[in-house]
Amino acid sequence: MALQDHLPVLSRQFVAHFGEMGSRWGINRTVGQMYALIFLSQRPLNADQIAETLEFSRSNVSMGLKELQSWRLVRMKHLPGDRREYFEAPADVWEIFRVLAEERRRREIEPTLSMLRMALLEQPDSDAERHAQQRMRDMYELIDRLLTWFDDVQKLAPETAMQLMGMGSAVTRVLELKDRVTGRSARNNDKES
Repeated sequence: MALQDHLPVLSRQFVAHFGEMGSRWGINRTVGQMYALIFLSQRPLNADQIAETLEFSRSNVSMGLKELQSWRLVRMKHLPGDRREYFEAPADVWEIFRVLAEERRRREIEPTLSMLRMALLEQPDSDAERHAQQRMRDMYELIDRLLTWFDDVQKLAPETAMQLMGMGSAVTRVLELKDRVTGRSARNNDKES
């Protein structure tokens, strides 16, 4: 039975899209499609159901589920009277975003910050190394500031964070007005803070 026989058209499109986007996000197509299927499902799914629906081998599904669990994007649960493991995605999309952001930070950003910290402790031996170290310092400071901001946003209630995101251009206008009143540019403010 083909995928189109198991899923409504809209769900099929979503699952296919997540598969295509998977490689751009650092996961393979299979894992992307599995996550999309679990995310859309009204009830937890077991590995056999996922394999049958997506026409994947059971071993591919098992490996994909392990990867999704390592990313904390799916939770395993047991249903009464059934020994199989079932999987579900968090219902709250804000929670999914938060988990994804934390995992990407842990896997990608923190190792880069660690490398930059070590590089900034080195004593440069030439103008080229001083230049390179200054560029690394600029990058470190930007990433550090973004992480501080992200930590602050993470502490907000989801409703407050959504309101803040919706205020994007309004916040920019307020900052521009403040700069005009004080006669300072936003760039100067950043360097002084």
